[in-house]
Amino acid sequence: MATISIKKEEQSIEKMIKVENLEKHYGNNHVLKGINLTINRGEVVALIGSSGSGKSTLLRCLNRLETISTGKITIDDICLNESTKNISMIRQEVGMVFQQFNLFPHMTVIDNVMIGPIQVLKRKKEEVEKEALELLKKVGLADKRDMYPAKLSGGQQQRVAIARSLAMKPKIMLFDEPTSALDPELVGEVLNVMKQLAFEGMTMVVVTHEMGFAQDVADRVVYLNDGKIVEDGDPKMVLRNPKSDQLKSFLRLVKFE
Repeated sequence: MATISIKKEEQSIEKMIKVENLEKHYGNNHVLKGINLTINRGEVVALIGSSGSGKSTLLRCLNRLETISTGKITIDDICLNESTKNISMIRQEVGMVFQQFNLFPHMTVIDNVMIGPIQVLKRKKEEVEKEALELLKKVGLADKRDMYPAKLSGGQQQRVAIARSLAMKPKIMLFDEPTSALDPELVGEVLNVMKQLAFEGMTMVVVTHEMGFAQDVADRVVYLNDGKIVEDGDPKMVLRNPKSDQLKSFLRLVKFE
């Protein structure tokens, strides 16, 4: 696996994600309530909060896996509210890694990584295969290229899922609790890959309960409660000196010290 850089590459300030007055309803259930959020190029933003606070819904709205009720989302100057074509464009530029790995069980590791660029981007197999192998090296799994997902550990499968997303050369990576389905001893290997991406300057939005990752790797921590952003700021300030009673209670529950 590639060695983690000493520091993140410098990034010019450029808005990559802008969320304005976002509302999301499921029938009478009001899930997101007036969300306003701006994320710059190269920023790593950790979304934290209790189950049901709206974190995953917000993340899924960012690539329109969920439709929004009202408000506006702009990704890399493309408005997601306007057309299906825009949504298709954004999904090619925004990678997403889920709690479950969602690999194709009948395909080898390298074929799982290659399928997006070949099927969606219509690229040639030969050039895609070379890039896929480099990505597998990046996540420490080049020696597993011809294995099937069922033969891999959960941590290995999640690293393949990350490589698969990176194969589309996204500008933004979204992670929805990528370690929550893993045994504790496997969490570190996935977080290490994510740390490497962060240090390389990838714009990332991460829903996580890994408070150590949020503090050490994220540029900002955004705490949601009851569908609203309650705190947003520098990780060490937000996590070490929470202002709201809600966040203080949450941090006690996750035993963050």
